[in-house]
Amino acid sequence: MSKRIKYTDEPIQARVVRDFLPSPEELVVGEEGVKVTISLSRRSVDFFKAVAERNHTSYQRMIRRLLDEYTDQYQDDLTKRSSGRSKTRAAERER
Repeated sequence: MSKRIKYTDEPIQARVVRDFLPSPEELVVGEEGVKVTISLSRRSVDFFKAVAERNHTSYQRMIRRLLDEYTDQYQDDLTKRSSGRSKTRAAERER
């Protein structure tokens, strides 16, 4: 590590490299947002704000991602199973 670097006046061989990074438009999540008003506990908001600050991000973005993950996890379960209440209520109405 203590070896010194020797600089020379050699010509630089530069070449153009094709841009391989995605455009900013390709990085934007294409999901439509819906504004809502929600009351959260002070404890939850303080937690997300503290974690967001440590990770240099928005606490609202973290909450949104948490809800999206929860939705992804349970979306299929919701459509596969039924509580049976609608059938029971329909039967009661027929009586």
